[in-house]
Amino acid sequence: MSDARRIWDISEPIEASTAAFPGDTPFSQEWVLRMDRGHSCNVSTIRMSVHVGSHADSPLHYDENGLDSASSPLAPYLGRCRVVEVRGEGSPRVIPAAALTPEVLSGATRVLFRTATGHDHRRFDDGFTAVGPDAARALVAAGVRLVGIDTPSVDHAASKDLQSHHVLYAGGVSLLENLDLSAVPEGDYELIALPLRIVGGDASPVRAILRELPR
Repeated sequence: MSDARRIWDISEPIEASTAAFPGDTPFSQEWVLRMDRGHSCNVSTIRMSVHVGSHADSPLHYDENGLDSASSPLAPYLGRCRVVEVRGEGSPRVIPAAALTPEVLSGATRVLFRTATGHDHRRFDDGFTAVGPDAARALVAAGVRLVGIDTPSVDHAASKDLQSHHVLYAGGVSLLENLDLSAVPEGDYELIALPLRIVGGDASPVRAILRELPR
């Protein structure tokens, strides 16, 4: 019996025009074998930062002794989640902790934030909305175990201390960044966004999808 539940692909396309964090390695592809050159198959090599496109940060990204992508638990990246629409406030823009009411978070162990109505994976906006440490503390207090966001980071672009990363890490919260939630209505879904088993990886690309919950 087929599963007819609707699927939303919330991953950014990865291509040469996909925006990378300033100073990071953008995506590039080199063909090793090409059928149009007489080879038996097509084979390519890619080069990119593990933070390009939709990705899961591992604790090693912000803790020298933290788990790498290969060792990080997979359970947080698979299961019921909630998409919440919220707008950033202040300068730099952060999610207001006051918006994370018990009504918004009740029963949610995975929360994905849609902070904008559109999403252009080719443009890096250094004024993007971050989670911010106050909202991070509210999420930890609510028992959330995974946070995702439609921007490049849970901390703002100029952050050097990565406060939100550390608050969420201390609270046992896993992270997804650079999601494309522009076509997804608010509500509850099934999340599937598994990181690759990269030994020594400080992050991993993910093919993140949301699936309609069973009726």
